[in-house]
Amino acid sequence: MNWFESLSPIFQALIATTFTWAITALGALIVCFFKEINGKVLDTILGFSAGVMIAASFWSLLSPAIELATELGYIVWVLPTLGFICGGMFVLFSDKFLDKTLSNKKTFKERDSIKRSILLISAITIHNIPEGMAIGVAFGGIASGVPGMTVISALMLAIGIGIQNFPEGAAVSLPLRREGYSRFKSFMIGQASALVEPIAAVIGAILVMYIRCIMPFLLAYAAGAMIVVAARELLPESVKNNKNLSTIGLIIGFVIMMVLDVALG
Repeated sequence: MNWFESLSPIFQALIATTFTWAITALGALIVCFFKEINGKVLDTILGFSAGVMIAASFWSLLSPAIELATELGYIVWVLPTLGFICGGMFVLFSDKFLDKTLSNKKTFKERDSIKRSILLISAITIHNIPEGMAIGVAFGGIASGVPGMTVISALMLAIGIGIQNFPEGAAVSLPLRREGYSRFKSFMIGQASALVEPIAAVIGAILVMYIRCIMPFLLAYAAGAMIVVAARELLPESVKNNKNLSTIGLIIGFVIMMVLDVALG
C-alpha cells in the first residue's frame, strides 16, 4: 500500500480505473465460455454494486463535498446541490438522447437487433464516463486535502464500480454474440466499453487537484451521476426476477462500504 500512496493521484486514479476496465474485460470474456449468466447470481451482484455505489456517493463524495464547502466559506448546500443535480441530469439526458436518436432512425426489420445492440453499447459506455470521473475526483481530492477523503475510501469506490462493471461487460458481449458476432469481436467490443473510465478518471483527478474552488461541485457531480446509474440501470434490472436477492445484495454492499469508509477511513 505504501508504494501506491506514494504515487501521484493521477497515476493512482489511472491504476484504479485500469482495474475497473480489467473487470469489465473479464465480464466480456464470459462470451467465450457461456451464452448466459445465472440470473440469481447476476441480480445479487447488481444489487451489491448498487449498495456500494449509493454508500460511496454519500461517505466518499457528498459528505466531503459538504465539509469542503464549509471550509471554503461557501453557502454549504449550494455547490453540492448544483453538482448533484448536474451529475444526475448528465446521465439521464445522455440515456434519453441515445434512446431518442437511435429509436427514431428508420431501419429494416432485420437490423432492429443491431440497433438495440448499438443502444446498449452506447448507454453503457456513456455512463462509464461519470464512474471514471468519480474515481478520479476521489483520488484527486485526497491530494487536495479534502476533509473525509482517504485512500481506503477511494479504493473501495473503485472496487465497487469494478464489481458492477463485470456484468456490464457481459451485458455487452453476450447480446452481440447472439446477434452473430464472433466471440473475439464480441469480447473486444465489450471490454472497449470501459476504456473511457481511465480517461475520465485522469480528467477528474486533474480538475480536482488544480481547481479547488469548484471541488464541492465536482464531488457532488460524481455522486449524482452514480446515484442515477444505480437507480436507473442497476436496481431496475436486478429486481425484475429476484427482488429478495437483489435487496440482500444491496444491504450487504451498502453496509460493507459504510463500515470500511467510516471505520478505516
